[in-house]
Amino acid sequence: MKNTFGQSLTVTLFGESHGAAVGAVVDGLAPGLPVSRGAIERQLSRRRPSDALATARRETDHFEILSGVFNDRTTGTPLCLVIPNENTRSGDYQYGLARPSHADYTAYCKYHGFEDYRGGGHFSGRITAALVAVGGILLPALERCGIALGTHILRCGGIADRDFSDLSQDFAILCNAPLPVLDTQRGEAMAAQILAAAQAGDSVGGVTQTAVTGLPAGLGEPWFDSVEGLLSHALFSLGGVKGVEFGAGFAMAELRGSACNDPFRTENSRIVTETNRSGGINGGITNGMPVVFQCAVKPTPSISQPQKTVDFRTNTDAELTIHGRHDPAIIRRICPVIDSVTAIVLCDLLAQRCGTDWLAQEGTKCSTD
Repeated sequence: MKNTFGQSLTVTLFGESHGAAVGAVVDGLAPGLPVSRGAIERQLSRRRPSDALATARRETDHFEILSGVFNDRTTGTPLCLVIPNENTRSGDYQYGLARPSHADYTAYCKYHGFEDYRGGGHFSGRITAALVAVGGILLPALERCGIALGTHILRCGGIADRDFSDLSQDFAILCNAPLPVLDTQRGEAMAAQILAAAQAGDSVGGVTQTAVTGLPAGLGEPWFDSVEGLLSHALFSLGGVKGVEFGAGFAMAELRGSACNDPFRTENSRIVTETNRSGGINGGITNGMPVVFQCAVKPTPSISQPQKTVDFRTNTDAELTIHGRHDPAIIRRICPVIDSVTAIVLCDLLAQRCGTDWLAQEGTKCSTD
């Protein structure tokens, strides 16, 4: 039973959706990193539901840092962050009826009936609040080192946003838009599709796109600790993510090598590629171009329409109508979670390549030559 990710920098998640709190323990942080409550709060606000496009469960996400920070700087010892749960409604959940496409049945099989089933327990999206809070520490640290990243909704409800595979100047837009999109008009069209699904007691999914700029070439390992492998490992820990592709991804299967390859050239004494179909990664190692990947995000499985299921306590067929408070589209709120998970992976990779203290040494270039 393991809930920890990382090698040099590790993150352990704890808590349940309707338990006392959720939280994270981060170990391996460089001492001296600035920790801003405002930055953490801003990240949490991006994830927090606030309108008709999101769940009616509203949490204040007040958090407490129990250890690892002194005088607004990391100490280098384990940082423990706790977010209390304040708005639970456990009566909406009935034990034994497996909600379709949820972890109710698999959790029962793994934990032999001892699991906390309320609101999905430890499998709930509520746990991602802790990941986002960690991102509120790591994302500013990366930014101070010249590394920027952002995630937007590339497609949702049949509406496509602009592709920012080769852009970096649009990252700031993503932190302030009602929907994390680059084109406001298309975002409004997406919102209309999400609202229509909610009114029909249904839900929609979509595709997110993430870009990272400023990474040095040379991060990652071949084979089992490739950049793609580590990012996919972390991203697939998010229950809503059912597919990950890098660069042109599956579209490469329809191309010839002459159209798929990224030609190299020099630009101001720097080696770059003319295109970025590989998503900034060759041989599992960053090549200095933006790292770009897409995530397929499934429709929220909690819908208010009647669904066929089973009662796994009696091994009988049943019908279920879910009554809890749920998002008609988790794709909007998953964007800051993807940002935070990506930051965790990158900080771990940078610590392994450049030293555990490097993130706190502002202005010092991470040399991978």
